Amino acid sequence: MRTTSIRTRVVISVILLCGLYLGYRMYDAKSDAFSLHDMPREEAIPTVAVVSPKPVSATRAIVLPGSIVGWYEAPIYAQVTGYVEMLYKDYGDHVKTGDVLAEINTPDLDAAYRQAQADLESERAKYRLAQVTAKRIVQEQNMKAQAAVVMAAEQKVKNIEAFMGFKKIIAPFDAVVTQRNINVGDLVSKEGNLAIPNAKSNLFTVAVVDKLRLFVNVPETFWPFLHSGLAADVTVPQLPHRHFNFKFLTVADGYDVGRHIATTVFTIDNEDRILWPVSHGEVHLTTPVAGQAFTMPSTALVFQEHGTQVAVVRDDNRIHLKTIKVSRLMDKVVEVEEGLSAGDRIVNNPSVALLEGNQVRIATGALGYDLVTGETKASKATTPEEPPAKPL
Repeated sequence: MRTTSIRTRVVISVILLCGLYLGYRMYDAKSDAFSLHDMPREEAIPTVAVVSPKPVSATRAIVLPGSIVGWYEAPIYAQVTGYVEMLYKDYGDHVKTGDVLAEINTPDLDAAYRQAQADLESERAKYRLAQVTAKRIVQEQNMKAQAAVVMAAEQKVKNIEAFMGFKKIIAPFDAVVTQRNINVGDLVSKEGNLAIPNAKSNLFTVAVVDKLRLFVNVPETFWPFLHSGLAADVTVPQLPHRHFNFKFLTVADGYDVGRHIATTVFTIDNEDRILWPVSHGEVHLTTPVAGQAFTMPSTALVFQEHGTQVAVVRDDNRIHLKTIKVSRLMDKVVEVEEGLSAGDRIVNNPSVALLEGNQVRIATGALGYDLVTGETKASKATTPEEPPAKPL
């Protein structure tokens, strides 16, 4: 009787243990099913990194090509025909006003000068003879006519003497020789160096290089910002890592008819003469304008048929595509003058599959450098309906 009671208790215990085990297995299977049901839904929501736009003063910027020239530049041509006899100045030489740059040998002009002098002496002799024989009214009239011929001969000699002065090529002002297009023996004339066929070339060019001018053709859309105080940031190919600050001088009060551009002039002191005339530069013009602008990473831009846009995460963690107007492109960021607000959460590196109204999970990502704020941050991803963790 006692043995039967013990067996009964053992059987009941085994049955209870089996029931508890089966209940636990059913509960565990149900929990796994709920987990498997929720997991695809959570994994289907894309995770995005967001950045905030940084407010800056609004500006208008434009990049244009420009030509740098001397404060004064003078191409020098010959006024007489002849052969280059001597060269006294060369490239880079500093000259003073009146310095002789070259001399021209003019055999034709010299012969014409000697002939004019001989003709003058002949006419003077005829005039003296007329004075001696002047006894009648008719002869006196002939004497007056001969006097006029003498005066014409004298003027012809003076004219040739004036051209004789052009045998020397003279510097018109204190400057530096920037061009020399002749050599000893070259035939030159008013057309330039005749040794170069089908081309009209000057003999020399001299320029004042202590102060330079910068000529820029500015489109009409930027004309309202051309005023005193505007500075041009200029780089040149020979010094790509150095920036030169040119000051605004003047602007043409009118546009080119065909291209709708206005010629604008800037100046710079070049006492160290590091810049050379006839250089080409890349001109950056930037001027402040009314309004508020923002900077953001260029990697956040979205290009679609509606124009340039950004993907912004709304308060309900859904995507909204906003059209923006970019006013300035920089190395890693862009300046936006329309379409953004200070509280926008902009998706950085948006996927092409990200569409209007898509739900997203926000994450700032791993430790790294923020292009906009320059801060180093890290936080875990969050979902719009993620419940707070409960203590176990």
